Amino acid sequence: MLLASIELKAHVGPSFGNNFNNRVEEALGNSADLLTAYREGKFKPSQRPWLGWMMLLEDTPKSTTPVRVDEPHFEVFPEFKEASYAKRYELFCERLMRERLYDGVCLLLSDKTGGLKGAYTEPNPEFGFLAFATSLTAHAMAYARLREL
Repeated sequence: MLLASIELKAHVGPSFGNNFNNRVEEALGNSADLLTAYREGKFKPSQRPWLGWMMLLEDTPKSTTPVRVDEPHFEVFPEFKEASYAKRYELFCERLMRERLYDGVCLLLSDKTGGLKGAYTEPNPEFGFLAFATSLTAHAMAYARLREL
């Protein structure tokens, strides 16, 4: 039985470009793998596991300043033009949820100094820690309640 699976990632500089693409590919692949395993009955007996993805991004000018895009072959979606890596992660979180690839996503930003003291910001409360933890808690509570029946 698998109740929940949470992928925790951190992304610090200096190479935000390549690493962003890698984190996106990993998140999509892990969701597909887990959902396929569930569909194929690998976690029987089990309800669908809760899937979570959490990113702690370094809050630095390199992650929060808009990134230049090249469009040699295809036009980039408008929302990615003039978007920083922080904004791109926010857009990615939105899509993970809208496509139902994850049940909860969380995007936190923290700089090297404040992070050591537990300080962070949430660019979008929809993908903040409270929403993430509440969704996971609700899933766990529903599971516990069903076990009592």
